[in-house]
Amino acid sequence: MIITRTPFRISFAGGGSDIPSFYQRHGGCVLSSTINKYMYISVHPSFGNEEIVLKYSKTEIVRGADEIEHKYFQDIMRRLRLSGVEIVSTADVPSGTGLGSSSSFTVGVLHALYSYKGKFVSKEKLAREACEIEIQDLGNLIGKQDQYAAAYGGLNFYEFKPDGTVLVEPVIMKTEAYLQLERNLILFYTGKLHSANEILGKQSQNISGGEKEKNQIKMCDLARELREELHSNNIDAMGEILNENWMLKKTLADGISDPVIDEYYERGLKYGALGGKLLGAGGGGFLLFYVPEKRRTELKIAMNLPELPLSFDRQGSAVIYVGLKPDIF
Repeated sequence: MIITRTPFRISFAGGGSDIPSFYQRHGGCVLSSTINKYMYISVHPSFGNEEIVLKYSKTEIVRGADEIEHKYFQDIMRRLRLSGVEIVSTADVPSGTGLGSSSSFTVGVLHALYSYKGKFVSKEKLAREACEIEIQDLGNLIGKQDQYAAAYGGLNFYEFKPDGTVLVEPVIMKTEAYLQLERNLILFYTGKLHSANEILGKQSQNISGGEKEKNQIKMCDLARELREELHSNNIDAMGEILNENWMLKKTLADGISDPVIDEYYERGLKYGALGGKLLGAGGGGFLLFYVPEKRRTELKIAMNLPELPLSFDRQGSAVIYVGLKPDIF
């Protein structure tokens, strides 16, 4: 048996610039961090040597990849030409909450199956192939940041070049500033799910010119500014830049926010947060706030929403268990 653990991510600034329609013209950049919430994928020989058994929110037992209903599993099994396996996925957080779960799933399954075949695969290859599967093969109207974050892990600045290459640069900070940044971030669950593909599809169309494209360029500039501020250990700049980024992001497409989310956001600012944003494409999921530690309790009481405790993940996708291959008759 092989088990992989692949982190989810929280994005701070620049989101949307990783969409091809934007970075192919301007280049893009995102600053984000993975967190200690994970997708777990286990791979084991199936009892029937020719069967593929898949267990996620439902169970599939098929004889070949063409029979698989789950489109991600189907594409990956075709790509790697595997059969006779049982694959189980388990997640700390459900999909549709803005933490990049679909990309964590794709990276985690790829990592687990390559390892099962006895092949080492680099983080770059995991991220690149996950992008190919989600964006090219499946036609999802999403960007590249989630796949690279899931594979690499850590607090990083990602640069998306017009030719499609991606540069990954760790954000270097003093240990005490890094730990305080963790403590000053808080996640609240709004209770609403969203469709990233739908919202990002609208956003991709909208940023082909005019004011919305200018705002997306400003969001890239904010990601670069945040990188420099964190390199200088000025963690309170996170609050102001999160707020500026969120105000710009809301202009990019309908459905990114709504009156309920806006009310929660204004309440967060009223009770101590210096800034925040809705994670992912928008429309629901988790609200992230940056709040000085001394006002954290006040904010939690005022928000009256479920909190998801977090710390940063530094490892990225990893094989966490390798068992002996059992004899199957």
